Amino acid sequence: AQLRYSVPEDREPGSSVGDLAKDLGVEVRSLAARNLRLVSEGGQWHFQVNLAAGVLLLDSRLDREALCGQSPTCSLHLQLVMENPLQLHRIEVDVLDVNDNAPQFPKPEVVLEITEVANPGTRLPLEVAEDPDMGSNSISTYELSPSEHFALSINVRGDGVKMPEIVLEKALDREKVAVHHLTLTALDGGNPVKSGTTKVTIHVLDANDNPPVCNPPISKVHLEENVPVGTLVTKLNVTDLDEGPNGDVEYSFKTSNNAPSKFTNLFSLDPRTGEIRTKGPLDYEESSAYEIAVRARDKGSPAMEGHCHLRAELIDINDNSPEIVLTSLSSPVQEDATPGTVIALIGVKDSDSGDNGQVHLQIAKELPFKLVSSFKEHFSLVTDGPLDREKASGYNITVRAVDSGSPQRATQKTFYLQIADVNDNAPNFSSPFDTAHVQENSLPGTSVFSVSASDPDEGSNAKLSYSILHNGMQDVPISTYFRIDQDNGTIYTVRALDYEQDKVFQVPVEVKDSGSPALSSTAVVHVFVLDENDNAPTIVYPSVPKGSAFHQTIPALAEPGYLVTKIVAVDADSGHNAWLSYQLQETAEALPFQVERRSGEIRVAQAFRESEDPHRLVVEVRDNGTPSLSASVVIVISLEENSVQDFAKSLDLPKSSPKDTNLTLYLIISLVSISLVSCIMFAVVAVRC
Repeated sequence: AQLRYSVPEDREPGSSVGDLAKDLGVEVRSLAARNLRLVSEGGQWHFQVNLAAGVLLLDSRLDREALCGQSPTCSLHLQLVMENPLQLHRIEVDVLDVNDNAPQFPKPEVVLEITEVANPGTRLPLEVAEDPDMGSNSISTYELSPSEHFALSINVRGDGVKMPEIVLEKALDREKVAVHHLTLTALDGGNPVKSGTTKVTIHVLDANDNPPVCNPPISKVHLEENVPVGTLVTKLNVTDLDEGPNGDVEYSFKTSNNAPSKFTNLFSLDPRTGEIRTKGPLDYEESSAYEIAVRARDKGSPAMEGHCHLRAELIDINDNSPEIVLTSLSSPVQEDATPGTVIALIGVKDSDSGDNGQVHLQIAKELPFKLVSSFKEHFSLVTDGPLDREKASGYNITVRAVDSGSPQRATQKTFYLQIADVNDNAPNFSSPFDTAHVQENSLPGTSVFSVSASDPDEGSNAKLSYSILHNGMQDVPISTYFRIDQDNGTIYTVRALDYEQDKVFQVPVEVKDSGSPALSSTAVVHVFVLDENDNAPTIVYPSVPKGSAFHQTIPALAEPGYLVTKIVAVDADSGHNAWLSYQLQETAEALPFQVERRSGEIRVAQAFRESEDPHRLVVEVRDNGTPSLSASVVIVISLEENSVQDFAKSLDLPKSSPKDTNLTLYLIISLVSISLVSCIMFAVVAVRC
C-alpha cells in the first residue's frame, strides 16, 4: 500500500508528518519488534520514524525550492520496511510550498536606452524577476514607480510567466530630462506578500531635435566709433541642448548672396567661439548702427541652425567739424538797406549727434550784421545797422561755427559782401570859392580855369556834369563871357575880355551827378581879368588937338627951376602898364628945359639966351607896359620980356572931369575887390588846412 502525506516546507524538525501505526493498521507496540525502518534514499535524511509513537517525524527542515526547484509539485518518496512478516510500504510526502522566498531580479539595476524621438507606445522589455516559490506564492504582478513618461505593461507567456515591459506614454525630451530613474517591483501572491525590486535607469539618447538657441535672440551693444581694429564687440551666448556633434555649434554671418551686407567688411566672426570683433574702422556718421545677423549651425544630421540678431549701436564722438553751407547770398546789397534786411541764408550741419552736433554760429561783433536763427540748423544774416558804402565798400564776413562737443571743434567760412552805391552824396567842390586869372584880349576859347568836384558815390551816381549858372550880378548873362566843359569842368572864354570894361567876373558853377534823383552843389569862381598894355597914355593937359601945339609963355628972366607947365596924362591900363614916365624927345640942340620923369613938370634948366626964343619941346609920355606905348605933345615956349607971372595964375591946370573921377572910382573898386577876394581866399585856405 502507499501512504501519502503532505508537510509544509516551513515545519520545524521533529514535527509529526503522519501516524504510521494507524495508517498501516499496526499496533504501536509491535513496531519495534517488527523493526520498522525507512530505507528510501531520497528522503531518509529529512524524516525519521518514532517507533514509540508510531509516527513519521520531520528530521530536518525542508526547502521545497532546494528539493524540487521550479517543479510545480514537490514529492519526496520514502520506502518503509517492516519485518516479521516482511512488508514494503511506499510513502509519498508532498512538500507544500510556503511563501518563504521574495521575488528577486537578476540584476539590482537595469540600464535601458531609448532615443528621445521615440514615438509614444514604444516598449522596452525588462528581465523577469525570479521567485522560487510556486503557485500563488510565485510572482503575481509587477509595479513601476510613478513616471510622467513611462508606464508598465505585463504580458503573460505561454508558460504563464509574466513579462514586464516599460511602455513610453509621452514623448521624451533629452534636453529636459536626460536620464529617467525608475523602480520596478515584483510582487508574489503569498500571504504576506513578498516583493523584490530593481532599479531601472533609462538613458534618453540624444537626437538632433534642438536647434542652437541664442540667449538673448536679439541683443544690443554700444560701441564707440573709431575704436581700434580687433576690438571685441561681443561674444554670442548660444546654447544647443543636444550633445555631441548635435550640440557642436559653428557660427557664420547671415548675408544675402546677391547683396552681401556691409557689416561683413567691418566685423569678423570667430566660427568656433562666436566672438565678434571689429575688422575695419567704424564711422558713426556713415552709419549709426549695424544690424548683424549670425547663423548658429550644429553638426547634427540633419543639421539644425539658430539665428542671432545683434544690433551694434555706435556711440558718437566729436570727430567731425561743423560744415557751413552758404545757401544764398544777396551781393551787392544797397547801402540804404533797412536794418533787418536779409543778406544771406546760411546752413550749418555737423555729422556728429547730440551735443557733438549742436552748432552755434557767430560773426565779429563790430560788423553791422547779425545772425538770426530761422529754424534748426538754418540762419539768416541780416543787417543790424546803417551801411555806408563810402566808408566801407564791402565786408569780408567770417562766419564761425562751433559745436558743443568736448573738446569743441570749429570751422569758419569767409565770404565777401559788396555794398551797392545809392546816390546819397552830393558832389563836392574842393573849394566853394576859387580864383582864376585871364589875360584881357585873350582869344575866345581860352582856358581860364578848371574846377574840380568829387562825389564819393560810384558809377552813374558819381558821373559829374558841370554847368554855369546865371546869377544876375552882371547886366549881361555870364554865359556870353564864359562857357564850361560839362565833362571836365574847364572854363573857357566865349569872347575877348576887356580889362578896362570888366575887371572881375563871378562865375557860379554847378556840378550835378547822374543819380536819381540827381544831387548838385555850386561853387563860385572869381575870374580876374589881367590887364594888358593895350591902351596908350592919354594927355589930358594940355589939351591940344591932334597936330597942334600948346603955346606957353614964360618970363625971359625965368631962373633955373622955374615951373613952366605940367603935363598931365592918364593910362586906361592898370598896374605897371599905367605907370607913366615923361621925357623930352632928343633934339639936335640942347634945350634949356627939363621934364620931371614922374610928375611931368617942365622946368627951366638953365638961363635963356636971347637967341633962344621961342623954344619948341616935344614931351613924350610913355607907360611901363610891354611893349611900351606912348603919347606926345608939342609945347612951344615963348619968352616974354619984363613979364613976371605968378605960376599959380599962369599955370592953368585942367580941372578934373567927371570921366576922370569915374576912372579913379573904378580903380579904387578894383583894388578893394582884389583885396577882399584875397582875404576870403586866405581865410578859406586857413579853414581847410
